[in-house]
Amino acid sequence: MPDVQSQASIGKSSPALVRPLRHCDRCRLDRPPASDFPTGKKTPRHGIAVRRQAGGNRPLVAGWMEWGLPMTVKGAKGQPLTKYVTNARNLDSPFWRSALGNAPNRCLVPFTHFAEPHPERGQGDDRLPKQAWFCLPDQPVGVFAGLWRMTDRGPAYAFATCEPNEIVAPIHPKAMPAILRPDEWDIWLDGTAAEAKALVRPYDGPMDMQVTTPRLSDGGALDIVEPA
Repeated sequence: MPDVQSQASIGKSSPALVRPLRHCDRCRLDRPPASDFPTGKKTPRHGIAVRRQAGGNRPLVAGWMEWGLPMTVKGAKGQPLTKYVTNARNLDSPFWRSALGNAPNRCLVPFTHFAEPHPERGQGDDRLPKQAWFCLPDQPVGVFAGLWRMTDRGPAYAFATCEPNEIVAPIHPKAMPAILRPDEWDIWLDGTAAEAKALVRPYDGPMDMQVTTPRLSDGGALDIVEPA
């Protein structure tokens, strides 16, 4: 599981995430049964990803994919290790270049909120850091620019990151998820590699932030405590 201390995390998932996407022009969006949607506020291992269906008029289809694409790296003693990469930071690297250049390997990753650790320490259990939660006030559901492929464990995805905008930068100065506007979804899914890459840039639309203090629930799950 990606480290919530250093990775952007997708907010709580529910069927409501995909409903706004059902109304895309020229697209049909399917989703798994409601019982297939996980609940809870822990950093997810899986998330919804939306991609083009192969063949025909290629409508949109949605389904659960594992968050993190496997990459083989060398361990301390030279042994091969598998690392699961959740963020596509360098789209020019060979690992990501082929996926970016192949439109069927691009996907949309819907979200309601995403979080980054706040620089200040929290007062909750184990001195967990405060969380800065970001959302788009003009969109009930936002979309990250995603890349996916089939793996031995099933379909898996990551989302592209870029330089942070002025709202995210004070919290996470290195990067933020690449967020697509609704009129850019089709370009990301169907455009050329150059057209898609041009969309990976700091989000310039309205964005809200709220700082919360996490605490560990009795079951060990990470709960979000609203500020007083």
